[in-house]
Parts: sequence; C-alpha cells; structure tokens
Amino acid sequence: MSFVSFSDFLAMGHHALFVWSAYGICVAVLILNVALPLLARRRYLQQEARRLRWENRK
Repeated sequence: MSFVSFSDFLAMGHHALFVWSAYGICVAVLILNVALPLLARRRYLQQEARRLRWENRK
C-alpha cells in the first residue's frame, strides 16, 4: 500500500483509530514489561536493606 502524502499515511486508509491504538497498546505493554520488573527489583532491594539494618541493630 502506498500513500500519497504523510497525512494519508497517518489516516491509514480510514483505519487510523484501530491502527494507532494497536501500536499504542503494544508500546504500553512493552514499556510495562520493562518497568514493572525494575520497580519490583528496586522495592525488593529496599526491603532487604531495611531488614538488614533491623537485624544489625539487635
């Protein structure tokens, strides 16, 4: 499929809502697949640091 102009490309043959929302959902899932494990690791390391400080106080 070829497009005459950039606006035609963005319109995707009148299927722009479906196409761009699919791309957006895909990008959101990819970002979550990277961010959530990083945040979980950070939370785990903070909890372990707290636990070690607590144990060393005794």
